[in-house]
Amino acid sequence: MSLVWLAGLLRRRAGRLTAAAAGVAVAVALLASLGSFLTSSKASMTRRALATVAVDWQVEVQPGADAAAVLATTKAAPGVRTAVPVRFASTTGLEATAGGTTQTTGPGVVLGLPPGYRSLFRRQVRTLTGASAGVLVAQQTAANLHVAPGDTMTINRQGLPPRQVHVDGIIDLPQADTLFQKVGAPPQSQPQAPPDNVILLPQSAFDTTFADLVAARPDLVTTQVHVLRSHALAPDPSVAFTQVTTAANNLEARLTGAGRVGNNLGATLDAARGDALYSQVLFLFLGLPGAILAGLLTAAIAGAGATRRRREQGLLRTRGSSRRRLLRLVVLEAVVIGAVGGLVGLGLAALIGKVAFGSARFGATTASALGWTLTAFGLGLLVALATLVLPARRDLREATAASGRAAVGRQSAPRWQRYGLDLILLAGSLTVFWLTSRNNYTLVLAPEGVPTISVSYWAFLGPALLWAGSGLLAWRLADLLLTRGRRVLGRTLRPVAGNLSSTVAASMSRDRRTVARAVVLVALAISFAASTATFNATYRQQAEADARLTNGSDVTVTESPGVAVGPDAAAALRKIKGVQAVEPVQHRFAYVGSDLQDLYGVRPGTIAASTSLQDSYFQGGTTAALMATLAARPDSVLVSAETVHDFQLSPGDLVNLRLQDSASKALVTVPFHYAGIVSEFPTAPHDSFFITNADYVAAKTGSAAVGAFLVDTGGTDVHGTAQRIQRALGQTATVTDITQSRAVIGSSLTAVDLAGLTRVELSFALVLVAAAGGLVLSLGLAERRRTFAIAAALGANRAQLRGFVVAEAAVVTVGGLLAGSLAGWALSEMLVRVLKNVFDPPPAHLAVPWGYLLIVVVSSVGAIAVAVALATRTARQSAVERLREL
Repeated sequence: MSLVWLAGLLRRRAGRLTAAAAGVAVAVALLASLGSFLTSSKASMTRRALATVAVDWQVEVQPGADAAAVLATTKAAPGVRTAVPVRFASTTGLEATAGGTTQTTGPGVVLGLPPGYRSLFRRQVRTLTGASAGVLVAQQTAANLHVAPGDTMTINRQGLPPRQVHVDGIIDLPQADTLFQKVGAPPQSQPQAPPDNVILLPQSAFDTTFADLVAARPDLVTTQVHVLRSHALAPDPSVAFTQVTTAANNLEARLTGAGRVGNNLGATLDAARGDALYSQVLFLFLGLPGAILAGLLTAAIAGAGATRRRREQGLLRTRGSSRRRLLRLVVLEAVVIGAVGGLVGLGLAALIGKVAFGSARFGATTASALGWTLTAFGLGLLVALATLVLPARRDLREATAASGRAAVGRQSAPRWQRYGLDLILLAGSLTVFWLTSRNNYTLVLAPEGVPTISVSYWAFLGPALLWAGSGLLAWRLADLLLTRGRRVLGRTLRPVAGNLSSTVAASMSRDRRTVARAVVLVALAISFAASTATFNATYRQQAEADARLTNGSDVTVTESPGVAVGPDAAAALRKIKGVQAVEPVQHRFAYVGSDLQDLYGVRPGTIAASTSLQDSYFQGGTTAALMATLAARPDSVLVSAETVHDFQLSPGDLVNLRLQDSASKALVTVPFHYAGIVSEFPTAPHDSFFITNADYVAAKTGSAAVGAFLVDTGGTDVHGTAQRIQRALGQTATVTDITQSRAVIGSSLTAVDLAGLTRVELSFALVLVAAAGGLVLSLGLAERRRTFAIAAALGANRAQLRGFVVAEAAVVTVGGLLAGSLAGWALSEMLVRVLKNVFDPPPAHLAVPWGYLLIVVVSSVGAIAVAVALATRTARQSAVERLREL
């Protein structure tokens, strides 16, 4: 009998089975696709982290230890591919004579590199000009001494005669911070700045130059073992971090105090693992609602045929079928729907993964791929069983054979509606949102250097409760309109339904659950699409803002320390092809009390022309208002919130800063008045700094020297313009463009590339919107063919029958769009506030993707229009023919 029943369903109910299987397929495909995103993003984060490290480990030989023994032990450690010794020596200063004048510098560091070092550690040294081997001088040092390849310079040694060397090339050290790190310092300690003056020597030249210094002052010469490890690590950054950290600890134990490991690889993976958790959070916040919506859509499809199914079950029970047999038939139907939908969904997810993420696998490893496959397929079966078996089981337990065959039943308000569950959910959402949006709340807690990290997943409750509560509230309002507002609804529908408007309103009131369900699904789909699209657009907006903050502008020219370049140099930059505007920015250092902070002098009237300043960067006024204050009162200063708190400042308070006088080189006191708080500013650090009026600083210090030039290219040919500027300036300044910063931000701002996820989610959102609007309405109208047939038999013409269909479609469309738009706006605000740690800087306003939202509305309305056309065509068929069939 089971096979006969299944064959009959496939023959007579193929459309409904296909629709239910499609709903399951969408849920499975979305979950599996998001699994692909999650695993691929984690693997991508690990690869990016590994690729950015120049030296995996720096093993520093401790005083009195045997460097050769440390090198041998390090080479023998598991996972070590190669290890070479690097020598460090301190110098009391450097000198060079050029153009008849002698330039001197302060203390510096000289490195001795073994043969082949640069081929092993390619990211450590970058040649700017001259030879790539021999005596290499860092760019800043070369600028301070005014030397170029071919010149001669002097290295001063503590207590020993100086030594002269011949300059072969000028180089840059992209990762100087890690190269000159204090090995063994606690992770929470303040990192030390790299030395201003650096020279690289071949190992043989280093030994010749500093052999006597090693004998006289061994404390001024140290040895590090630079290590290149195997990168065959786990794809998850958290697991990879643990692997690298335990390996470093094992090496330190083997060295028994003779060496300490500077774990650069572990530090980079440490940052990536926190970002990996953010990708997991994004999966929950942005992806899971879509899978739930697909499940609700499947339930709605199954629920649309509930009346017909009850009649069929009632008929079978009168013919002797037991409840157990009927339940087995429903389980068979659910398993077939779940299995077919699950297989189709997995195939679709594999295709999506290949197109969007470059891989058809559902995981970075075989185990994770198998886990995601089984999870997604199991979800499909669970959705099918839950949406078909549970209602059927309830009907078989509670309904009699006669009631099951009844065409009309009494509808009572659901329990959740009587108990006000929707209002409880919304109140809970607001409570959780208040708790998770406070200033000191941290969504992801990843203490630096500590293996254990945690995510406050309960923050997901705020948006989840809002989404569920807004859906139930939409149901309550739709039900209220269809019951107590039936007369008002009838008058409203008169332009559509004509003199049958009251009858149409009464018909929808009798089937209000079907109508309310369609309204809710449309609202949930619209809110899901709107909130996801808005979050993604805001993310892209802030990623661009973060890149601009990091680089300063499209192109930034940073002058070398010690080089005095005035603002007039901007005129030459403006003549270079591609440059639209140039803004000079001073960079000084100022003491407030005993605290040394960065100070930036700007031209308030023109600074916004070459970079972007958002109101969220400031407190105490808008960007325009605070810049106007700096212009009107040149002695005004914008201060970081930390400094305001530490010094208990109030608006207008006098702030005495000590700056260096250009003539005497002594610190002079310059009075300022506190005018507002600044938290972010182009090229500024993330902690404490000051923003001042450049002309006022120049007048008080006797120097208008500029630290950087912000160059606006209009967003076109940015990289080409940067190259032309670099060629024009030579190696006297560092030129960076925003494309480089975008690459860095793309791997640090949650380290998640949302491009693929955005395409997947927004595509699924369109499908769900169209299905919620069109398919559910179409199935609901199909269930009322009997009503249309009776109306036609009583004399209703085609226009009046069309009014039945169009009126219900109008209620579903308008109600769903209104409720979905409001819920989508609220969800967008909540998502951005709860996920505030994802954004750096925080957005001043949401970025609304109006184009996509228009497509969502058009898709929803278009799908509903198709459903109306099909239902109208069905309603035109012969009434006698329809009644015989029904």
